[in-house]
Amino acid sequence: MFPTTLFHIPQNLMLLLDRSAIDRLKPLLAQATGMSIVASENTATIALVLVALGILGWGFYRARPFGKLGILAWLQSVALMSPWLLFFGLFAAGIYLNLVAVLLLLVVSTGLYIYLGRQLRKAASDRVLPRSDAAEVKSQSDAFSAPDSQPTPAKETIKIVTSSPANNESEIIPVPVEDLKVIKGIFGIDTFFATETIPYQDGVILKGNLRGDPEQVHSRLTASLAEKLNDRYRLFLVENQDEKPVVIILPSTNDPQPTTVSQKILAVVLLLATIATSLETGGLLLGFDFFNSPARYLEVLPIAAGIWAVLGSGEIARRVLANRYKVGLSWPFFIPTLQIGCFGAIDRFESLLPNRKVLFDIAFAGSAAGGIVSLLMLVTGLLLSHPGSLFQIPAEFFKGSVLVGTVAKVVLGSRLQQQIVDVHPLVVIGWLGLVITAINLMPAGQLDGGRIVQAIYGRKIASRATLATFVVLAIASLVNPLALYWAIVILILQRNLERPSLNELTEPDDARAALGLLALFLMIAVLLPLTPALAGRLGIGN
Repeated sequence: MFPTTLFHIPQNLMLLLDRSAIDRLKPLLAQATGMSIVASENTATIALVLVALGILGWGFYRARPFGKLGILAWLQSVALMSPWLLFFGLFAAGIYLNLVAVLLLLVVSTGLYIYLGRQLRKAASDRVLPRSDAAEVKSQSDAFSAPDSQPTPAKETIKIVTSSPANNESEIIPVPVEDLKVIKGIFGIDTFFATETIPYQDGVILKGNLRGDPEQVHSRLTASLAEKLNDRYRLFLVENQDEKPVVIILPSTNDPQPTTVSQKILAVVLLLATIATSLETGGLLLGFDFFNSPARYLEVLPIAAGIWAVLGSGEIARRVLANRYKVGLSWPFFIPTLQIGCFGAIDRFESLLPNRKVLFDIAFAGSAAGGIVSLLMLVTGLLLSHPGSLFQIPAEFFKGSVLVGTVAKVVLGSRLQQQIVDVHPLVVIGWLGLVITAINLMPAGQLDGGRIVQAIYGRKIASRATLATFVVLAIASLVNPLALYWAIVILILQRNLERPSLNELTEPDDARAALGLLALFLMIAVLLPLTPALAGRLGIGN
């Protein structure tokens, strides 16, 4: 039944699951461009390896001026890229590593990444502490060098920026004078030694020198600020454009606002639309239009329920972590689509995040839960698949994803050499769930992947990753309309990063960084198709 109705599914779904559809577009592209699209896969693989090696070489060139710290950071990138360089390099040489060997390489590289991260943090602390001690010694020597004179006030007081006298205006600092005096009183030489105050939005930026661990300093300053001014202000510890720590004080009225009634109505409408499109997706997979035959809802309900399980598990995981950290989340805004039911949901933070670790945990939890549920469905469906299963899928479909094709080969074995493979419905549902999860893991804006990159690498790298993702999707849209759709979504809705956390200086630990990078690699493995040569080595299709 499935093969006869397969090509009634919209073209976007065909392009998503059937990479041969893209191959059929190549002659058209060749005719339009006047160029023959013929390339050796080994040549392409070697080119990718050379590009990666070039990136590593450029990274080493950039890291050398920073000494030991730069070299350790560079070695971390080498540890992450080495398994993939080794895999593709050996593949280009005609040597194929099995799944166990690849997993072993990933585990070893992850462990090495964590070890190097610890060494990097240790070296950084050893480098910072002597400088701090030297600064304190110099400060003490300056204090005792002229005992009969008074210390210079300019070095000890906060500089207030005022408007030009010609304008006949008072101070442009938007914080009331009484509150500003209290705010200045919470700083000290053992936390953050403030030297200059600059107006910023409805608050102020305080430049100075950080005197201690960022997490401990932020905790002490926040507690002092709350003790003296209650809940009227928020204290941010961030980096300025010169990558130096600064403190930003903003009134609590600038906090994220709760979801409005109109936004809640929109969320409900999108939820109902997602339910409808999920049912329609089930109907399309079964070979009929659900909107024209709503009485057949019992047939499509299991497929729709599987999609809802993936979406629901991700939302539950996000909210469990958010409640744990006492972070408010808005109602989910689902993105319905007829192709795969739903592209996921957008959740807006309704409160400030304490640090980048919390941002990572909430973003990673949603994708991890949805991905695990989807993968379990896929594997369970493959184990339950047998001749006579409900869906009959062309073996070519399993070339559409490196991850799905590899897992299917491990479970189904030689059955993938047949032209048509009988599979359990959970295989299709799990595959769709993986695609939904992978799309939300794209490193762009406020998607889970964008938040993960922002949490690990900071806002500057996250901004560049968003731009790079948009460019890649724009190029991919030449052959896949779904890529164009997501390029537009990112451009309109997801181009902005998540607002800074209260403590932007403390980075997530190396274990979180490794998990985040693993999630991004799995995203690529889900969306990246198998090359014909690699599919042939795996024995997928004829």
